[in-house]
Amino acid sequence: MGRKITVAVTTLNQWALDFEGNMARILQSILEAKDMGASYRTGPELEVCGYSCEDHFREPDTFLHSWETFLEIMMSPFCENMLVDVGMPVMHQNVAYNCRIAFFNRKLLLIRPKMAMCDDGNYRESRWFTAWTKAQKTEEYLLPHLIKEHTGQETVPFGDAVIATPETCIGYEICEELWNVRSKHIEMSLSGVEIIVNGSGSYMELRKAHITNDLICNASFKAGGAYLFSNLRGCDGQRVYFNGCSAIALNGEILARGKQFALQDVEVTLATIDLEEIRAYRVSLRSRCSSAAGAVVYPRIRCDFEMSTHNDIFKTPTPALHFTYSSPEEEIALGPACWLWDYLRRSGQGGFFLPLSGGVDSSSSATIVYSMCRQIVQAVQHGDAQVLYDIRKILADSDYTPINAAALCNRLLVTCYMGSVNSSKETRRRAAQLANQIGSYHIEISIDLAVNALLGIFNAVTGLTPVFRTQGGCARQNLALQNIQSRIRMVLAYIFAQLMLWVRNRPGGLLVLGSSNVDESLRGYLTKYDCSSADINPIGGISKTDLLRFLSYAKKKYSLTALESIIDAPPTAELEPLLENGQLLQTDEEDMGMSYSELSEYGRLRKQFFCGPYSMFCRLVSTWKSDLTPKEVAEKVKHFFRCYAINRHKMTVLTPSVHAEIYSPDDNRFDHRPFLYRANWSWQFKAIDDEIDKLQSAYAPSSTQIRPNSDDLVPSLDTSTQQSLHMDDSKHSSPMSSASFDGVSAAGHLLIDNVETQGAKSSGFSKVHVNVLGKLKDRTGIPV
Repeated sequence: MGRKITVAVTTLNQWALDFEGNMARILQSILEAKDMGASYRTGPELEVCGYSCEDHFREPDTFLHSWETFLEIMMSPFCENMLVDVGMPVMHQNVAYNCRIAFFNRKLLLIRPKMAMCDDGNYRESRWFTAWTKAQKTEEYLLPHLIKEHTGQETVPFGDAVIATPETCIGYEICEELWNVRSKHIEMSLSGVEIIVNGSGSYMELRKAHITNDLICNASFKAGGAYLFSNLRGCDGQRVYFNGCSAIALNGEILARGKQFALQDVEVTLATIDLEEIRAYRVSLRSRCSSAAGAVVYPRIRCDFEMSTHNDIFKTPTPALHFTYSSPEEEIALGPACWLWDYLRRSGQGGFFLPLSGGVDSSSSATIVYSMCRQIVQAVQHGDAQVLYDIRKILADSDYTPINAAALCNRLLVTCYMGSVNSSKETRRRAAQLANQIGSYHIEISIDLAVNALLGIFNAVTGLTPVFRTQGGCARQNLALQNIQSRIRMVLAYIFAQLMLWVRNRPGGLLVLGSSNVDESLRGYLTKYDCSSADINPIGGISKTDLLRFLSYAKKKYSLTALESIIDAPPTAELEPLLENGQLLQTDEEDMGMSYSELSEYGRLRKQFFCGPYSMFCRLVSTWKSDLTPKEVAEKVKHFFRCYAINRHKMTVLTPSVHAEIYSPDDNRFDHRPFLYRANWSWQFKAIDDEIDKLQSAYAPSSTQIRPNSDDLVPSLDTSTQQSLHMDDSKHSSPMSSASFDGVSAAGHLLIDNVETQGAKSSGFSKVHVNVLGKLKDRTGIPV
């Protein structure tokens, strides 16, 4: 018996309910691990059936087919003389558990159920599974008849136990247990477990990749020992992209780490560990030894299998690995592109159709598709037979081999500039230049005929013809004319997506790509059922500021010089008539009444920090104190929440997009909130107004200082001297305008309803609240 063992963690691109494909990928990973010299193989969470089965976990069929698949894996000769565990759902005493099943040479050793469910973010595990709560205890599990029939084994231990081989001891955590405040790896390590194994289903969020590695390193640093982390990778049927990064750590250092983004379906990551390094490290931690002397004892399942060899003296342990994390720009370039690839090849469609406006958002979607094409070419060049098979199947060309990303993009992506009389020459030119550089099949159409046809129908029925506000129309006419253009583009997108492959003499259809970003969705700055309505959206979980950085990165990385003018151009929907000189009348930020950087701030505070209107105001007063007065901050916060409230209903039909941002407003599962709000937020806005009164009472400006220094605005300790301040209700004042305390007279007195008041006492919650209805307007100028 030696002292060095070689272990393997695997990264798999599984697909929910694809039992046959999942089994093939699991067996491939076992074979590769064995060929590479590993004596132990572990894999990701719920790898047998796929993580995202969701309510299918309530179907008996899912459990039956999981056992059938497991039997095929266990009986395979690939698994002989190798310790293996796989992840799958198991029903025990009429309770569903998320489990790891360990086996050796066709004998089940242990079924270890998950002991902490994850219900954060996109996770809803408690909807389907129950946590095992009997610590350090096992029960006998009666195996299904099909297992007993082939193996002769009737029962297997089920519960919180560890596996002991002649030279070491292996224990399990499952995904959330690593993140949990009471992680099991501490107790197991104190009980002598030297190798902690974690099968996980962790998805991508921008700037998140370091968290998992930090947790793995900290776990093995604090407790000593080896930590084996296997994760899924890819789109397995939902909005998330599992981001790989399977890793092996030893005593606080990463020894091996898999890729975060790749088209590769199976990736095996190995490390050779010297068990004596674990023991020497642990015995040097004196406080740990004191704790271990009184530690609880885990049930040990004996496995008579030597994972090491007697002549391993010449085997070199794996040294520590030094690596760098991907930047957010790289994550945007690679993550959504890999998600698109999985969706495309599993949808049975022949490519993508993208309305390309020449703006930042649609150009980002186009560039991400180009990034996907680059990855496909690279994978084929590296000999990935599965990628080559998939691309030939998509293109219906059994002899095709991609050698150039632009040429491949021409076959996979159709871009279309949908111009109108309101479109500028600049956006048309920018769209054409980008399409030329990425190689997409590009067409240009005019939507004016369709728009005029719809207006003709309306005129025939009503005898009226709406006109834009610049032509004398009201806000309702102006908005309706913009929405007609937007929705016509959606209809045309689907017509062309269904028929363009027919035009190009190819079978199948195209997936329509959307291009609305997370900030515009949060604000509701999109037309319901316009080009934001598509089959999938690669940028729906990404902020505008991150997209701009991504395009700057792509311009250099991919030599796409056309992106420079797109980055510099002001964002605009081009739905209103141009000025006489052909210049833009309409810009997005002016329409929204807020900047994209402000939107990102609102989004993070609303979702990540759980701020309602009042809490957001309180935080932003200090954040923006150098630029805005509290009253101006209040107006901005109120404007955002009013826009958010009246547009929230749009999130119910939001196009599925890859989840990438922690403040995503996706109504489907990530952001569970109502879609019908009281839009004036009367109680919440009153709390903001009262806070402004408190701040104002502590400040009496002179006639030469209209705007106070926000550092001087502190709550008064003497509430009896507080004064009421009526919010400026001028109908000509925009909520976004720069305003001072208009209720302050030259003598420092407060004016309420144009009546000068001195020393007026605040009546607190009994005072009549200023009604904001009719004073805040949306981007069309319509008061609510």
